[in-house]
Amino acid sequence: MILIDGKKTSADIKNEIAARVAEIKAEGGKTPHLAAVLVGSDGASQTYVGAKVKACEEVGFQSTLVRLDSDISEAELLKVVEDINNNPDIDGLIVQLPLPKHISVDKVTNKIKPEKDVDGFTPANVGRMTLNWPAYVAATPYGIVELLKRYNVETSG
Repeated sequence: MILIDGKKTSADIKNEIAARVAEIKAEGGKTPHLAAVLVGSDGASQTYVGAKVKACEEVGFQSTLVRLDSDISEAELLKVVEDINNNPDIDGLIVQLPLPKHISVDKVTNKIKPEKDVDGFTPANVGRMTLNWPAYVAATPYGIVELLKRYNVETSG
């Protein structure tokens, strides 16, 4: 039986990313920058986004947390997403789900530029993934696959 240690693997990956970010910075490259948009005050979402911001700090990324009230209009949220899309200093964008019921998840997801869609939720990234083309992939399944690879777990059959 193989015992998979997710916490150790997570720490290993963070160390690998931190080393790569340090190399990029030493070579005069741009510090990666993630923006997270949090709408409302859902406790689980706040915890999850807080963990993302902390992880960015640990690996040397810049992060921006945009907190919005739950009564924001869909149009206003789409404008926030568009502004982040057009900000060349920001490399990745996460809009934390769930969103309030009056906001269409599909509209918001479709508004995110695929090259900034680090959650892998845009139709372009989902399509690229299904074709086995380079794409951002949703974090949970990607993490599972990475664990299986790192522990050489055979999955065929």
